Amino acid sequence: MQFPFTPKLVTQLREGYGAAAFRKDALAGLTVAIVALPLSMAIAIASHAPPEAGLFTAIIGGFLISALGGSRFQIGGPAGAFIVLLASIIDTHGMEGLLIATMMAGVIMAVAGVLRLGTLVRHVPHAVTVGFTAGIAVIIFASQIHDLLGLRLASAEPGELLHKIEALWSARASLNPWAAALAAATIAIIVAIRAWRPLWPSLLIAVVLAAAAAWALQLPVETIGTRFGGIPSTLPWPALPAVTMDKLIALLPSAVSLAVLGSIESLLSAVVADSMTGRMHRSNAELVAQGVANVVTPLFGGITVTGTIARTATNVRAGAHGPVSGMMHALYVLLFMLVAAPLLSLIPLAALAGILALVAWNMVERKEIMKLSHWAPLSVLLVTFLVTIFRDLIEGIAAGIILSLVLNFLARRGKP
Repeated sequence: MQFPFTPKLVTQLREGYGAAAFRKDALAGLTVAIVALPLSMAIAIASHAPPEAGLFTAIIGGFLISALGGSRFQIGGPAGAFIVLLASIIDTHGMEGLLIATMMAGVIMAVAGVLRLGTLVRHVPHAVTVGFTAGIAVIIFASQIHDLLGLRLASAEPGELLHKIEALWSARASLNPWAAALAAATIAIIVAIRAWRPLWPSLLIAVVLAAAAAWALQLPVETIGTRFGGIPSTLPWPALPAVTMDKLIALLPSAVSLAVLGSIESLLSAVVADSMTGRMHRSNAELVAQGVANVVTPLFGGITVTGTIARTATNVRAGAHGPVSGMMHALYVLLFMLVAAPLLSLIPLAALAGILALVAWNMVERKEIMKLSHWAPLSVLLVTFLVTIFRDLIEGIAAGIILSLVLNFLARRGKP
């Protein structure tokens, strides 16, 4: 019997690991890295962090989660589900505040794993996960409208959805047709390639073509270089943010929110990998790994890291043999950054916004929603969705769980 905190990498190595398995993992890791490269930068930018923070997260956090985690196929990195929460923390406490909150969340997650609380995620109602995922999708899409259309806002974009829509509408006269065209072309290229050649790296191809067009035609659109000054070509030296007791107290609610959301997202991703492969992950080992990754990644300037469902599924479909593929994915992203940092600066922000718009669309689990034909789970989904988009992610999850418990209690009371 395996020790509950034994990393899957150790299990795989004990079973035997040869050249054929490494070739599979190397190819799968490259496939995932090609997806993760533009996506990591896009998520970081949408979270109000610099684009390199997303790359650092995929490199450091992604490597640690695969090396230490309880899932053979989990891919760690920045996740779209965190965009709203991260942006709120950065806007309120600055980038240093996010780094501290992420490290606190990492400690909470690691302790939860040691206390063997990982199995609790199985008790989150399915309607709640579908509802808050759909809510996150709406919020992500709304956050990308200004870059999709190249809008110029008179002041900082509001976080609250209704105020955001009002601000975007007020800025409609500043619409940049070139940015809108690039965003539309990016989306069209990705959709076309996925339909025509699903094995091709559609995200990378679309971003490269958009960057080439913007550079060759000298289009008047914002790029990573014009907004952020470029991408560093090396990893930074690790540095501890300035921590005080006042900061720890002020950031505790944010840290708890990051830990809860990160635990749910990561373990759901591991469950998806299990369903695709027939394997069984170790939930508590996974939580400990997630915790370690979230303590270490901020030391290098990375943002919150978690298991990512889409990239994990890509890893499985690409033929990964085990955790080495996730470690290789992190090394490939590092290699891309080392050799292509100047080229990454040419990427138009409208193209990255187009990618996130598609991510938001794919996050809405339309098939799962259609399966919920009974009024009770539909009510739970709707309440979770509405509270998520108009209040808060964690409040949305809590409201959905509470409503589900109440409805289940009433249903049992009504039985003879």
